[in-house]
Amino acid sequence: MQSPAMQSKKKKFIEVTIIDDEEYEKEENFYVELGQPKLIKRGNGKPVRDFSTRRGNHWTPSGCKDGGSDNESYTSEHDDSYKLMSEEDRRIADMGKPQLGEMTRLDVKIMESTEFKNTVDKLIQKTNVSLVVGTSSWREQFVEALTVSAGDDEEDGGEEKLPSCGDYVMHFLTIFWKLLFAIVPPTDLLGGWACFVFSIVMIGVLTAFIGDLAEHFGCTINLKATVTAISFVALGTSVPDTFASKVAAVGDKHADASIGNVTGSNAVNVFLGIGVAWTMAAIANYNEPRGFEVDPGALGFSVMLFTILAVVAIVLLMVRRKMSRIGGELGGPAGFQVVTSAFFVMLWLTYLTLCSLVAYDVIEWGDKKK
Repeated sequence: MQSPAMQSKKKKFIEVTIIDDEEYEKEENFYVELGQPKLIKRGNGKPVRDFSTRRGNHWTPSGCKDGGSDNESYTSEHDDSYKLMSEEDRRIADMGKPQLGEMTRLDVKIMESTEFKNTVDKLIQKTNVSLVVGTSSWREQFVEALTVSAGDDEEDGGEEKLPSCGDYVMHFLTIFWKLLFAIVPPTDLLGGWACFVFSIVMIGVLTAFIGDLAEHFGCTINLKATVTAISFVALGTSVPDTFASKVAAVGDKHADASIGNVTGSNAVNVFLGIGVAWTMAAIANYNEPRGFEVDPGALGFSVMLFTILAVVAIVLLMVRRKMSRIGGELGGPAGFQVVTSAFFVMLWLTYLTLCSLVAYDVIEWGDKKK
């Protein structure tokens, strides 16, 4: 640094000490302010030019001086009497600075936060469960079927949540089905194909069992087969899809998985279910004189009504997306959730009621009269 105002000093070197406090700071700013040289009056009356540096809010001389005794004062804007220390005083003062002792090593123990550890462990556990869903032995499946589970939730302290009374009730109500499906081969067997094929067979057997049971129940209470099919059978076979859509809606960021599960399930039931059954029946009755015929009954009215209500439901989903207060097919404020859910339940009850009235000839339909 050069200053034209200085006569005896042409350059001045200033050391800026950076203190490493080892503390996290988003930004670290430091600066040095350089000003014009000031006249310092010594005791002998000789003016000496010197620079003042600032640390914080205090000004101190930079230590550059010419001539004069060591123990003299200078006058500045902020300090009236600043005593320059002699070499001996400075040496004694330096002895009071912190110095390393004989032991120059320090043991640093990093203690982990219990709350943070529990949070990380919970996230890792959920990640592992989502990545690997399966079992390796029949013993593991039966042990899991007989164990009362409290779900995935944990207490605030990170401890495992104990099963509630409702968990025990649901466990004993579903233990038969848990043990029944525990005989499915483990996922590690034959690369998972054995589990897949056996599960499909079990679902088919269970569906047939539910259908026969619902038919016998309808006969017992004098309920027509059409009404039994659209009420008990349809409700019983759709409950797994309902819970699957609920899990998808909670776990997925978007509504594609949950709504796609519902529409995909209906597509499988209509196209694959009826198509495979119709094909097998047509092949079995190929040599029959009349072939394979099924009386449509009120099927035309049921399909028409279902199509109309499905269009209304899709329009409602589109309206929810366009509304700024909701902005999506699912979720939104609690009030809109209740209204939307109640409206969909009303659509199902409307379909069930009108189809039942047509089945019992309360409402006349052209195709049925034929």
